Amino acid sequence: MIALIQRVTNAQVVVDDNIVGQIGSGLLVLLGVEKEDDEQKAKRLCEKVLGYRVFCDEQGKMNLNVQQAGGSLLVVSQFTLAADTKKGMRPSFSGGAEPSRADQLYEYFVEQSCQQGVNTQKGQFAADMQVSLTNDGPVTFWLQV
Repeated sequence: MIALIQRVTNAQVVVDDNIVGQIGSGLLVLLGVEKEDDEQKAKRLCEKVLGYRVFCDEQGKMNLNVQQAGGSLLVVSQFTLAADTKKGMRPSFSGGAEPSRADQLYEYFVEQSCQQGVNTQKGQFAADMQVSLTNDGPVTFWLQV
């Protein structure tokens, strides 16, 4: 399971001209689900995302996690993160989980975040989404379990 996290001052997801998820300060999480992923990996990755210290403390050092900084999460499913780009000029998506399984694990990830008390918004699984954000820093990390 893969999470590309971006520290943002704001982010939103639009589907069919409707905002389906929106946050102020926090993390935009682009979530890729691979074939071998399960609930244990989803839970572990969620814990890592929530605990990752990418927000600045009073001294300007990245010592705070999203909860300590009072931020929110916007979780967007992104199957292209599981693409194999090693050969050729066209990505292969054979490593990605089947859509129904990917949707289950995506929802499980969101549920885990909510259970930790984090304001969590989400995109719409398998929809044509327009994602906009203001990357703060820019600060972007690739997390994988």
